[in-house]
Amino acid sequence: MVPADRCRSLGPVIDKSMQLTSVHTYPMKSCHRIDHDGPVRVEPWGLSGDRRWLIVDPDGILVTQRECPVMARIRPEPRPGGGLILRSPGMPDLVVPEPSTAARVPASVWGDGMQAAPAGEEVGQWLTKLMDRPARLVWLDDPTQRTVDPAYAQPTDRVSFADAYPLLLTNAASLDALNGWMVEAGSPEAPLPMTRFRPNVVVSGAEPWAEDDWVGRRLRIGEVTFRAVKPCDRCVVTTTDQETGERGREPLRTLARYRNVNQKLMFGLNLIPDPPFGQIAPGDPVVLVS
Repeated sequence: MVPADRCRSLGPVIDKSMQLTSVHTYPMKSCHRIDHDGPVRVEPWGLSGDRRWLIVDPDGILVTQRECPVMARIRPEPRPGGGLILRSPGMPDLVVPEPSTAARVPASVWGDGMQAAPAGEEVGQWLTKLMDRPARLVWLDDPTQRTVDPAYAQPTDRVSFADAYPLLLTNAASLDALNGWMVEAGSPEAPLPMTRFRPNVVVSGAEPWAEDDWVGRRLRIGEVTFRAVKPCDRCVVTTTDQETGERGREPLRTLARYRNVNQKLMFGLNLIPDPPFGQIAPGDPVVLVS
């Protein structure tokens, strides 16, 4: 087992120079991101528009990049009046209107059952052809349905179609350290971009792995306060190039050497927002408040 001092920083780091470097949302779970230059609204269940669409199998069970890495090449673009435009190399663009909520269908994310609005047969055929497996698209019109794990959350906390928590934070300096380890080991895949970890918010100005000491504390990004509730253990999705869908071995191989905690490979920090909710934007200060 890796010693604890190799997985944690030496102590709390409070650096007035910390700031929000970038903000990202993922309209369709496991598909391509949207990079935001300006303000994004924080809602109780996450950033506005984040992971409100879900690809499911014929039984309503989620499908992700874990088993279908080509999903990284699906680029959803939200339409101003609702719905999406779907794009992917080799496929025709497809306009997906906002679905009717008159006839919801079951949808399940890691065993959490919800009711969602189906997007229709045409988009199902488009996804099935691209993914080479039966697939449908559903929209979570009511994001208040799903609670967060009570071991780490309050009864009122909610989450959308994200894996488990409303937001994921990563630290730019930690990625630099991780890439440094890969370079030292002669990994042909180094360096890796932060996109591999699919964060919502990226922080700069902190020491590498400073986020380990933020667990159980609160931090303020711009005008919104968040609870840092749990480190994020990583899966095979991080080995997938988020532009091409191609798979490698990193960063899991290096995380297993340096960031292995109880057989879980750690990178990033799960956040839950506290009211009052507001907006965050790149350039906002990031401050530990408790």
